Amino acid sequence: MHDPQKVNLSIIASYLLAALALIIVLKQGLLAALFAGLLVSSLVHMLSPALGKKISDHRARMISVAILAFVIIALLSAATWAVVSFFQSDAGNIEVLMQKMADIIEASRDQMPPWMKEHVPTSADALREMMTVWLREHAGLAQNLGQETGRTIAHLLIGMVIGGMAAMYDTTMPRNYRPLAVALHTRVLGLHNAFQQIVFAQVRIAGINAIFTGIYLVLVLPLAGVKLPLTKTMIAITFFAGLLPVVGNLISNTVIVVVSLSHSLHAAVASLLFLITIHKLEYFLNAKIIGTHINARAWELLAAMLVMEAIFGLPGVVAAPVFYAYLKQELTERELI
Repeated sequence: MHDPQKVNLSIIASYLLAALALIIVLKQGLLAALFAGLLVSSLVHMLSPALGKKISDHRARMISVAILAFVIIALLSAATWAVVSFFQSDAGNIEVLMQKMADIIEASRDQMPPWMKEHVPTSADALREMMTVWLREHAGLAQNLGQETGRTIAHLLIGMVIGGMAAMYDTTMPRNYRPLAVALHTRVLGLHNAFQQIVFAQVRIAGINAIFTGIYLVLVLPLAGVKLPLTKTMIAITFFAGLLPVVGNLISNTVIVVVSLSHSLHAAVASLLFLITIHKLEYFLNAKIIGTHINARAWELLAAMLVMEAIFGLPGVVAAPVFYAYLKQELTERELI
């Protein structure tokens, strides 16, 4: 039997090591690798039980899980490449989108009330000049953007491979851990569960949000005689931005309302009212999909994102929902909250 004092020390050490690991992940830009690994591991763990019912031999099961992990990694890599290709194309190019939005703002100034005109650029050239000044002031950031993109893609691929290997080992090898390893494994499982609860739920929410937005842009507005440009791009932005809780809706809504100005101020107001109504209804959906799992409200996630952004910047915003869910799960299991 294990010494209870040694077990307690192992649990404490596991919490300290887990906290240190998560801080290093955020500080050293390893969040993409961590989430990619957790995603592959989650998918393998979800699909491997079906193999276990049909395959009993240990070696055959290991080979099957390895093939499954390879297929998942290949599909996710292809999806990543497709997303990158989309945003480099004319349909998804951010530069093209910004140019069209600048033209829309310039064409819509006559429809804006006086108080609004004071807060928007006077022309497309003025907006481009504003962006040029910003890029000049942040030249280092713009210069490193390409390098960071390549680095992030490399981290994604490496994280997927690590996640697949870890899942293969975890689903095929017998466990004979010592106290610290048991405690660390428990911490990893907790983070894994929190990731599944938040990310998979958020993907469902983003998909539903994109469907409602697509119905509005493709069916409702054309029936009302309003046909907006960039429809496919706006639906794509709605989905990908919707993967980020709370803040993602603000990003996609701003784009849709600005593009709606290209038709008329009334179309922009109608779009804003529609989006507000849809998102109010989605609060009930969010509460059912996410809130019931981690018992967290929108204001809790927003506060966590605000604090994490202040400490870690943009990676903190992305990590906040998962890390907050993990922290709350650990505190709940210890009966501290």
